[in-house]
Amino acid sequence: MKFHLVDRIESIEPGKRIVTTKALSLAEEYLADHFPGFPVMPGVLMLESMAQGGAWLVRVHQDFAKSIIVLASARNVRYSNFVQPGQALRCELDAIDINDGEAKFKASGFVGDVLTVSARLELRCFNLAERGLSPSADEAIVADLKKRFELIGGAQALATAGSR
Repeated sequence: MKFHLVDRIESIEPGKRIVTTKALSLAEEYLADHFPGFPVMPGVLMLESMAQGGAWLVRVHQDFAKSIIVLASARNVRYSNFVQPGQALRCELDAIDINDGEAKFKASGFVGDVLTVSARLELRCFNLAERGLSPSADEAIVADLKKRFELIGGAQALATAGSR
């Protein structure tokens, strides 16, 4: 199962900062088991939502040069509250360093003004062609990512950032 845990890019400062949201719906399949009678977003998915936000910032910074961006490590993870159906997790990520093969972030997740999760995240960036696969696979993935970027408000957030 593939999880898309960024519903909207609220704001973006290329190479520096991104703010995203994930609206949690009772329709999310994993909530049936986590937990019956008290559905909450699993902590690992809160981290993944922040990592996916960071990946969008990396893509913009690198002009979508890498097809694959994955979470390599999460350090100093602290959970302080739940995210329940009907609430939105707002993820704020500040770039510490972004280079060709990795990126580091200070990440925080909020419900309203209440801190829910915080961590230091490290992402790895690469193309499948670097691993011996066809470059056409990278091209297809990047084309799909560019479409998704439009759908979740990335281009609009970039335009707003450019007009400041």
